[in-house]
Amino acid sequence: MRLRNINGSREIIADSPFVIHEPEQYKGKMKELFQNQHPLHIEIGMGKGKFIMELASLHPEINYIGIEKYSSVLLRAIQKMEQNELPNLKFIRMDAEDITNVFDEGEVDRIYLNFSDPWPKDRHAKRRLPSKEFLARYDVILIKEGKLEFKTDNKDLFDFALEQLPLAGWEAEKVTFDLHHDEEMNQGNIMTEYEERFSALGNPICKYIIHRSK
Repeated sequence: MRLRNINGSREIIADSPFVIHEPEQYKGKMKELFQNQHPLHIEIGMGKGKFIMELASLHPEINYIGIEKYSSVLLRAIQKMEQNELPNLKFIRMDAEDITNVFDEGEVDRIYLNFSDPWPKDRHAKRRLPSKEFLARYDVILIKEGKLEFKTDNKDLFDFALEQLPLAGWEAEKVTFDLHHDEEMNQGNIMTEYEERFSALGNPICKYIIHRSK
């Protein structure tokens, strides 16, 4: 269960140099923000930041932006950055529905979704981050050859995500229903906090890598 209420978290975020404040002003200018021309990868729903911070540490040649809706969760990532500052990583506190207001057409090279909220009720299907509604948003901000990676332990959500692909004009490049026993797809895998927890319980992790249909 995500922490959502920690007193003072919004104030700390507002003062943090690791957070992109008023990100709409940087639409189409994210490379200027990083002061280089490196590719841009984003994680939507980054939680406490373990996954994207490890990626940024391993790949200084790539710029990363972690997006998180909840202030109290983002606060944990900021605290980690204070201990281990990474110049190629920034954070944004925002709702994922607003990504096309923040990123320009073709501004993002890769998107990561990890253990997203399953929104189990049918009437909330369009809120699921791998839904066709969100895939339409990703289609706008990704470069033409851009890819999206999605991991979850929720089999129902993963099945739903696969069903959405042809409806949205996307196709799967790689799919596994048991990531940690898939030698090819597990190579170089970075585990999130949730992934460590769920895999320790014996839950198989599902993953796909997708791109737009040609």
